[in-house]
Amino acid sequence: MTGHPTQQASSRRTRLTRKILIDLSVMTVIGVVLAMIGPFGSSSQPMGVRLPIWIGFAWLGYAMYSPMGYMVERLSKALQLPSWGLYIAATLIATIPMAIAVWCIGFLPDAPRMPTPSEALAAYVNVLVIGASITVLFILIERGNRVPEANHVEAEAVAEPMPEPTPGPRFLDRLPPELGSELLALEMEDHYVRAHTALGSDLVLLRMRDAVAELDGVDGEQIHRSWWVARGAVEDVKRDGRNVRLVLEGGLEAPVSRSNVAALKEAGWF
Repeated sequence: MTGHPTQQASSRRTRLTRKILIDLSVMTVIGVVLAMIGPFGSSSQPMGVRLPIWIGFAWLGYAMYSPMGYMVERLSKALQLPSWGLYIAATLIATIPMAIAVWCIGFLPDAPRMPTPSEALAAYVNVLVIGASITVLFILIERGNRVPEANHVEAEAVAEPMPEPTPGPRFLDRLPPELGSELLALEMEDHYVRAHTALGSDLVLLRMRDAVAELDGVDGEQIHRSWWVARGAVEDVKRDGRNVRLVLEGGLEAPVSRSNVAALKEAGWF
């Protein structure tokens, strides 16, 4: 891939690295706070001992719980399920290996023993309480980061006259509000088109050609009889002989008809 998609991929890697560093900083602060509180009987240990232990637990917990967000996003889009239910299930599952790790680390440098059922349940619940609380905190932080910085924009526009609102593509008005307006692709399904956005997908009773006609101003192309793709959504390209598929955000793949391959290549899509 060259040009715009490559720049997008580089930008995403930069954002991911920045997010991980910020998250680990937050987890370090949480570890320090837990060390000061000394929950679950750890207050009997000196601060010099419980501080590195709780910071280590915080980082270990981040490594085990943080992949949940990615998996929940993918499953929520693929299965059309509410994310809160998937987060609950994912937290309950991720707590199992975390509780095992906490139990084993507690016996170092000696070998851990097998816990009794009551000890195993108590360890699981203790880890679940902290893990679920931190998960909720990160969900709230993530949602807060997605809110547009409206105050900053308003401050810059105080002295500027309000421009006339520009009507957006008519097709976006057909989508439910929870899907947002970041359109990735349209996929034809019988007499419907499935609109794929960054937040999910939904069916719209409309012919493909009519849907494409309502996308005035959106940078994209109908790459196949059954697919229209937004140019900015393309992340990669797959080739299998003469067959070409565009890989979009979220792992979605769209086939390119052979009659369109040369034109898209000339236009710099791949």
